[in-house]
Amino acid sequence: MHRHTRKTAAEAPGHDSFLDIVANMVGILIILVTVVGLRVKNAPPAASISSPEADSDRDLQEDLSIEQSLRKDVLEAAEETRNLQQQMAAWSRQRDALATTVAAAENRIRSRRRQMDARSRSDFDLDRNLSDTRLRLEQIERQRVRTENEPTSPIIVESHPTPLSQRVDGHEAHFQLRGGRVTPLPFQELMERVVADARLRSTKLFNPQELTGTVGPEGGFRASYRYTPAGRFVQLIPVSRHLGESLDEALAEGSRFRRRISKLSPHRSTVTIWTYPDSFGELRRLKTKLFRLGFATAARPLPQDVHIGSASHGGTKSAAQ
Repeated sequence: MHRHTRKTAAEAPGHDSFLDIVANMVGILIILVTVVGLRVKNAPPAASISSPEADSDRDLQEDLSIEQSLRKDVLEAAEETRNLQQQMAAWSRQRDALATTVAAAENRIRSRRRQMDARSRSDFDLDRNLSDTRLRLEQIERQRVRTENEPTSPIIVESHPTPLSQRVDGHEAHFQLRGGRVTPLPFQELMERVVADARLRSTKLFNPQELTGTVGPEGGFRASYRYTPAGRFVQLIPVSRHLGESLDEALAEGSRFRRRISKLSPHRSTVTIWTYPDSFGELRRLKTKLFRLGFATAARPLPQDVHIGSASHGGTKSAAQ
């Protein structure tokens, strides 16, 4: 009895260890199943991978759709061409029928005329000419009525007296008209500064044969000058291409141009306008306004890239009207 008791006590620890191992394995399996289930649940849906055969089928379907659309367009164009050909054939038959009718009528007229005597033939020709004349008169009358009923706007033609031009020897007020903008030219102010600058430079040279310099700016212009034995040459160079006022602004009351003009006397001053090719249309409007104000005007056209200039010898004076 004592031996059996010792054997049971010895086997008890081994049995407990086995149960522990089984429990651990079951727990590990449960954990693995749980992890796999969570991963499957949270995994993104698998992207569908298109096979080459599916891509080829899709491209084939698109090509078939395009081909059917083009075929439909071709059939519609062919149908429209047939309709136009049928209309042309109908118009051609109608034209041939009218030409045949006219030719038959002319043949009957000639045959009837040959059967007449001289007097009847003359009367027949007169009647025919009278009928043709009446037809032309009816056409002219219809055209006249149609012209009278059409709305027309009056055409205004402005005319100004054209006096003989004469060379300007008195006071001149100079303006530049470029890009549709009117700019007063500070001729007098810049010429005074040119003379002063040239005198100052000449005193610093022993025997000056040629003097060059630049003065300004004054009123938006610089003056570049050159003194030689042949004379004095001066060019006015603008500091910007957007000087002055637009023509509409210049012609309005209170503008800089109108204030400058108001200080001049129409009887003693001539307005000289240095004009570039892009402003010939504005020149006509400006001359019309100056004519109404009583001023004689002189236009000095210039090429697009040439600066305004003057020379003491060999130059030309303005001709005013």
